[in-house]
Amino acid sequence: MIIGVGIDVAGIDRFAASLERTPALADRLFLPGELWLPSGERRGTASLAARFAAKEALAKALGAPGGLRWTDAEVCTAGTGQPYLRVRGTVAERAAELGVRGWHVSLSHDAGVASAVVIAEGGTPGHPPPALT
Repeated sequence: MIIGVGIDVAGIDRFAASLERTPALADRLFLPGELWLPSGERRGTASLAARFAAKEALAKALGAPGGLRWTDAEVCTAGTGQPYLRVRGTVAERAAELGVRGWHVSLSHDAGVASAVVIAEGGTPGHPPPALT
């Protein structure tokens, strides 16, 4: 059962300007694994903008409550290249309140825009979702 869906877009040039204007911003938004590739190179701005959009989309999927910490959600990449989410702290608490058991995430960037969709999935195994009236 889908608990929530969030979508967000971020202008890559605007995001790059924010990072340049406020160098500490990257450390407030991202964990080291999000900032750095396994090779030791810093991730490109388009990739970071997409990860930021995913964090915004995640908040929307959770109902956009106040008090979520940016670094309590981590956008990771599987060996196949597929993105996935790791949540902890404030984000994990809100997800538990809503009954979220899993996430689906998609990232993209093209034509100067980064985008992300996050779907929060939950429900009780073996029980159908409640009927809509």
